[in-house]
Amino acid sequence: MATRGKLRVYLGAAPGVGKTYAMLGEGHRRAERGTDVVVGFVETHGRQHTADLVDGLELVPRKPVAYRSSTFEEMDVDAVLARHPKVALVDELAHTNVPGSRNTKRWQDIDELLDAGIDVITTVNIQHLESVNDVVEKITGVPQRETVPDAVVRAADQIELEDMSAEALRRRLAHGNVYAPEKIDAALSNYFRAGNLNALRELALLWTADRVDDALQQYRDTHDITGTWEARERVVVALTGGPEGETLVRRAARIAARASGGDLLAVHVARSDGLSGASQGALATQRLLVESLGGTYHQVLGDDVPAALLAFARAENATQLVLGDSRRPALARVFSPGTASDTVRASGDIDVHIVTHAHTGRGVSLPHGGGSLGPRRKLQGYVLALALPPLLTLALSPFPSELNLVSDMLLFLLLTVVVALVGGLAPALIAAVLGSVLLNYFFTPPLHTLTIGDTNNALALLVFVLVATLVSSTVDLAARRTRQAARAAAEARTLANLAGSVLGGEEALTEMLDRVRETFALRSVTLLERDAGGWVPVASAGSPVARPSDADTQVPAGERLVLALCGRLLEAEDQRLVGAFAAQAAVVLDHIRLSRAAAEAAPLAEANKVRTALLAAVGHDFRTPLAAAKASVATLLSLDLDLPADDRRELLHAADTSLDRLAGLVDNLLDMSRLHTGAMSIDLQPTAVDEVVARALDDLGEDGRTIVIDAPDDLPLVRADPGLLERVLANIGANALRYSPAQRPPHLTCSTLAERVEIRVIDRGPGIPADDWDRIFLPFQRLGDTDNTTGIGLGLALSRGLTEAMGGTLEPEETPGGGLTMVVSLPTASDIPAAAPGRRERDGTPR
Repeated sequence: MATRGKLRVYLGAAPGVGKTYAMLGEGHRRAERGTDVVVGFVETHGRQHTADLVDGLELVPRKPVAYRSSTFEEMDVDAVLARHPKVALVDELAHTNVPGSRNTKRWQDIDELLDAGIDVITTVNIQHLESVNDVVEKITGVPQRETVPDAVVRAADQIELEDMSAEALRRRLAHGNVYAPEKIDAALSNYFRAGNLNALRELALLWTADRVDDALQQYRDTHDITGTWEARERVVVALTGGPEGETLVRRAARIAARASGGDLLAVHVARSDGLSGASQGALATQRLLVESLGGTYHQVLGDDVPAALLAFARAENATQLVLGDSRRPALARVFSPGTASDTVRASGDIDVHIVTHAHTGRGVSLPHGGGSLGPRRKLQGYVLALALPPLLTLALSPFPSELNLVSDMLLFLLLTVVVALVGGLAPALIAAVLGSVLLNYFFTPPLHTLTIGDTNNALALLVFVLVATLVSSTVDLAARRTRQAARAAAEARTLANLAGSVLGGEEALTEMLDRVRETFALRSVTLLERDAGGWVPVASAGSPVARPSDADTQVPAGERLVLALCGRLLEAEDQRLVGAFAAQAAVVLDHIRLSRAAAEAAPLAEANKVRTALLAAVGHDFRTPLAAAKASVATLLSLDLDLPADDRRELLHAADTSLDRLAGLVDNLLDMSRLHTGAMSIDLQPTAVDEVVARALDDLGEDGRTIVIDAPDDLPLVRADPGLLERVLANIGANALRYSPAQRPPHLTCSTLAERVEIRVIDRGPGIPADDWDRIFLPFQRLGDTDNTTGIGLGLALSRGLTEAMGGTLEPEETPGGGLTMVVSLPTASDIPAAAPGRRERDGTPR
């Protein structure tokens, strides 16, 4: 099997920045070094400098593809594969091939070349990437129909950004180096405005920076690099859920902002000892603040808070860590310096900022009643068990006559309880045994021997040891139960946090795996699925693995799914928690696939519904005009009838009217079909509303002259297709005339609202209940009609479809006093002067 070829992508912010030129230049450089280079496909767009660079490179002939009585040229994939060069230059990665081609998209052609071991150099603009397509449309107002999945570009071995300032690109455009002279003015005043270009340039720079960051992280993972590389500032702020959280977040955001737009990450360590005192409400508020400042919120589990913080920071390649000064009183900090001090000592090359705040030193120090039985607490317990009994003995020795044996035992029992609270059962037993020996030697007659002369004293010592053991056991059991309950609460909080992130589609599945990776401080998490050919990665966070055996920990997620975890071996309790995540991941994957299947089935169901309604309409509504026309023609053809001239004219008129109505029905059906398939041609241009209104009313004949018009003289131009807008207004006007009383004709008014023009067609008919407003826009609906000669119910459905295709809206409103108002709202042509040439009054004179 051939080694897969390498992909190099030249990414640009806009057409004309020099992507194709750079691609061809790279082709020449490689050819000069002796590399076998061919041009699979290049589009010069009439640019002479680009065309000159094609000379000297071998061109693979294009493949002609016939489509709709025309012939187009596409890349000949078979010819390139047969030629099998070392490098193929293929322009326009996001291009959609002509129907009938080998593949639907050009990036699929390129994928075949890569699979064959051919290196490919290609080009793409930022507006064609799927993830930013909607953002680009908001910036430029131009929808991009040719897109390429981000994953295709991110998978490239090299991505090179072709950058150019907005001013330089506009100069290049003005000099005729991008478009033909007749297109320059329109391009400069629309898509290539300086603001648009600057926004697109920033999008391209940010997207490329993220890609470089991913490559850096992958390199660090591959080479097991845990140290911080300060290639990009990342500021991590630690949140406890305390009242100082908002101060810390804002301080960290300022630090990140001063670092040329560094990343802000907030992290909360959910401790399993339950002593953090974290307020979930405060954490939720702080999370919203972090996200409003452009940062991200994360939560991890960890008994050792400093170690968990630093592990997270190093995994994210953070450069700075922001902590709040301790809220504990100064006396409490004498015995235990706290999280901040431990973090500073172990931070290494990560800068740690300790931020003072209004709550520093004002907290309450909680007693550590055995809530944590970690190694440090046990060590402290052993030290106390060995040190406190001798110290208490020394303290009691000067007072042999003031205190009796009972008092001494009670003091030693209190000491044992203290040791149990600190270190648990084992240190408490040591303290009890050592205390009983000291009591026997120093305070039980005969003194300074281990012999007990009095039976009562022997019984008292025995009871002391039993009571000390029982109390220690109870304290230790309570501590363990507290720890288990706290860990369960921490796990529940983590599960709730992860559950909130899995709502959505495929991106949510990747986000969920990323949260698992962060929570357990892993290098990567991969969801693998077994099929007939082996294991296939479904989704991953970090560098994916190919097989479960390549991972450090494997957690089953279903019959054919496994969650592969790399970075460290997980404890049994952690694996149980990850098992819940794995089950949830399987549910999310099933949901994604079911949603995808439902989405694929929805158009089929809709098409079937329309087809059924169409057949019913054709079988009923087409028959009436067709039968009338046939009857008229049959009568005229009858040889037995000698018809007067007036009757013949009347029959011919009836046939002509019926056939016109039939032709109108067919036109509406065809237009509705074009709208559903996206094949209707829309010619948007600055349009004078009053001219279109005049033509639409003329289409309605004599009845149209009864409609009362109220339009201001200074009405701005709208961005619309004049012909389609005329049909929309004619359809709405015909409906208004049909339902308006003879003595109260419809009104048509025009007004301006913000940057839109609203055209209202008002009738005083019976109206339609608000609950039925949505139904009147469904195809093949004749709500309220009592006859079948008025059409097949496509008028309003077609009108709304045409309006929305022009970027407008068509909505009903209730007419005050009774009736229905249809409102057509269209955007103004704001970049066109109000007195544009060609706009005329109804009498034909220029305005």
